[in-house]
Amino acid sequence: MIDAIARELPATGRLGVAYSGGVDSATLLAVARRVLGRDRVLAILAVSASLPAAERRSAVELAAAIDAPLVEIVTRELDRPAYAANGPDRCFHCKDELFTRIDASLVAKHGLVAIAYGENADDTQRPDRPGTRAASEHRVLRPLAAAGITKAQVRRLAASLDLPVADKPAAPCLASRIPHHEPVTAEKLRQIEQAEDGVRGLGVRDVRVRHHGEIARVELDSGSLNRLGDADFRAAVREAALAAGFRFVTIDLAGIQSGAFTLPLVAVRHG
Repeated sequence: MIDAIARELPATGRLGVAYSGGVDSATLLAVARRVLGRDRVLAILAVSASLPAAERRSAVELAAAIDAPLVEIVTRELDRPAYAANGPDRCFHCKDELFTRIDASLVAKHGLVAIAYGENADDTQRPDRPGTRAASEHRVLRPLAAAGITKAQVRRLAASLDLPVADKPAAPCLASRIPHHEPVTAEKLRQIEQAEDGVRGLGVRDVRVRHHGEIARVELDSGSLNRLGDADFRAAVREAALAAGFRFVTIDLAGIQSGAFTLPLVAVRHG
């Protein structure tokens, strides 16, 4: 797999990797570091209100463990009306903001010849990934997808590279917890982040707190759903959401649901 990805990397010059610390971008960064060498790769981490502080810290630590230089850039997707309006194409405006911020001055400053990001081959088949269009418009490379590397293969490769995120649950941005056409605001993102941090503090491996106004709809991983018979655990989950400013708390018995808000809308459009 490494050889297949290597063929999609620039033959000369320095590569910038749009990096979040998730398994896809971390694996791409690690492979690029191995193939190109330290001096020819740069991790670019976008920092904004939609990135949880804990994710930012772990991303910085992981880049250091990979031994890849890292720069942080500030993205201001919340200032974009189309992003804040939160339509099904919100991810396009987020990625467009990211790739716009990786501008000519940053490219020149760090001597970059290309930018890449961690889209995998499975992502290209999903209708709820409008960020793909932004990558195409900005001529951003997608080495994993181009090499035909699926999500399962990414995880196997990450494990073979001893990356601690090999089995890390997906961590979509905080805005993904807000129903489409309900505005994205910094306050909502703060509430979601605080509530999820509180629930994770109970030993929960994966959680999504969906923001429905005064109501927090909590999605838990399957192992944590099995703990719902414990009244103390239920009370602690409720308290974590109340402390974040919600008035009411529900737990969704379906558990974690990837694309819960976006897929129904784009499925209708593509059906």
